[in-house]
Amino acid sequence: MPHRATTPEPRAPRPSRRSVIAGASAVTAAASLSAAGAPAQAATGRASGRPDRAKLRGLISRMSLEEKVGQLFVMRVFGHSATAPDPADAESNQEEIGVANAAELIAKYHVGGIIYFSWAHNTRDPRQIAALSNGIQKAGLAQRTPVPLIISTDQEHGIVARVGAPATLLPGAMALGASGSVADARTAARIAGAELAALGIRQDYAPDADVNVNPANPVIGVRSFGSDPEAVARLVAAQVQGYQGAGVAATAKHFPGHGDTATDSHTGLPLITHSEEEWEKLDAPPFKAAIAAGIDSIMTAHLLFPALDPADDPATLSRPILTGILREKLGYQGVVVTDSLGMDGVRQKYGDDRVPVLALKAGVDQLLNPPKLDVAFRAVVEAVREGELTERRVEESVERILEMKARRGLFDRPYADEPAVRRTVGIRAHLTTADRIAERTTTLLLNRDGLLPLSRRKSRNVLVVGVDPAAPTGTGGPPTAALAKALGELGFAATALSTSTGTQPDPAQAKIDEAVAAARGKDAVVVATYNVTAKSSQRALVKSLVETGVRVVHVAIRNPYDIARLDGSGVPASLATYSWTDVEIRAAARVIAGRAKPVGRLPVPVPRADDPEQELYGIGYGLSY
Repeated sequence: MPHRATTPEPRAPRPSRRSVIAGASAVTAAASLSAAGAPAQAATGRASGRPDRAKLRGLISRMSLEEKVGQLFVMRVFGHSATAPDPADAESNQEEIGVANAAELIAKYHVGGIIYFSWAHNTRDPRQIAALSNGIQKAGLAQRTPVPLIISTDQEHGIVARVGAPATLLPGAMALGASGSVADARTAARIAGAELAALGIRQDYAPDADVNVNPANPVIGVRSFGSDPEAVARLVAAQVQGYQGAGVAATAKHFPGHGDTATDSHTGLPLITHSEEEWEKLDAPPFKAAIAAGIDSIMTAHLLFPALDPADDPATLSRPILTGILREKLGYQGVVVTDSLGMDGVRQKYGDDRVPVLALKAGVDQLLNPPKLDVAFRAVVEAVREGELTERRVEESVERILEMKARRGLFDRPYADEPAVRRTVGIRAHLTTADRIAERTTTLLLNRDGLLPLSRRKSRNVLVVGVDPAAPTGTGGPPTAALAKALGELGFAATALSTSTGTQPDPAQAKIDEAVAAARGKDAVVVATYNVTAKSSQRALVKSLVETGVRVVHVAIRNPYDIARLDGSGVPASLATYSWTDVEIRAAARVIAGRAKPVGRLPVPVPRADDPEQELYGIGYGLSY
């Protein structure tokens, strides 16, 4: 029989931003890995020894200046193949880089790394990705000075992922924050790392170490584990252990902290107004924990942080922040990688020729994805020849990059085992574990009169409506169809009606009218929302559905703050899933159907819409059955 929802047992009050700043003690950094990092593992899972610095220095001594400079760059390239991309991709490469393919890029610029993107057609399917990785390594090892490349991507999971199904897709950071389980965070990263390593991807730009204290943050949000710095620090350290234990270099981002901004650094230059004391207590703990856990790389942020450096330069170009704080104060000895140099946040003040030089002078090692590689490469070479940068400074970064490659086993086993990909990527054990982890993240915020779980006897005919953003990986979804399918597999007669897309989440009145008409005669309606604003017509959609008299279940499929904007709509039940990927949608379906109990707890407070200084729901809030 259906269980009634109950309020969770009382918990100790969780800190607000003010209390964190005023009196939080410094987080005890996780130290289960040594400062040098855990022994690297190749895709086979076998351990690799510590880097032989003497051999690496000998390798550097044989490099020309151009080869050394090339090692600093991590570059995008179009195409599914290192030597034979589709004609359209070869044309895009010629237009943007002046080469036809990845092999030519490596031969011309000696780049130290390649970054994969789904939009660059690098990630069609697992066997293709492994073959592309091997083609890239073959080109790297065919150079005058043979050096394996480190292949990277943004596989945060949740709302940011480049490799899609049939690879395993896991809950993202804020969902894991809702679970609160260090073990789940570590396991998720271990699975993700094992699959990336099997594909030849040995550096992941994850986990996100930002503490998201601004609900209006347009670029971080659910990519963060939450707003409690100590909780975020624990989960960041766990994911570092998981990724690097599987043979993949983890990357904590975005230093010195991107969690309190209302500006997207892709399109503008954010300003962080925290004091130095606030930074120490709010932003720093996750990065300290990552360093203590032996993280291989840390990514910079394109933002202004006057309390840490009063100069009008983004942190990516700030020597006081990257050298003075990150290296000298925090004692970090690993690789520092920029966020993409094609983002507006780092290009507003200086030209594309100056940015890479200034970044290196600030303390950066890897220069990620410059908009014009020829300009950036030539600028660094000329800076060395003209004395602005010393060759020794370049060699210091090259040595750190090569050490990271050695720790991850690239000098011993640079190639992916293509036939073995199917034995690691998207296997049943990984998929089952992902589903179980996701069940522990779904958060029930509202359940009037015990509406949930839905009874198949009383509420068999269900309409699923709402917004349908595209899958982050290009695989899976759309969410309304995925949710209807999952409910159907659980015994409901469920149909889907999309009212809008993620790029335009607010439905037109005609779509609202269509949804209302479709709802009549149904036993229940499940409505999905995506970042509801004060003026969003998604509010009218939910209110209109409630007014039909049909039972309505609301699901926030991105930010958990949507429920605050629906206050007064009369919606009787509300869930937060923190992303719209299939794994989270399936978990929500099982919770709605009563096949799983909701146990997730908010990792961020939800402020009231009419008074943001007051909390509608606090950190740790969540109902269950």
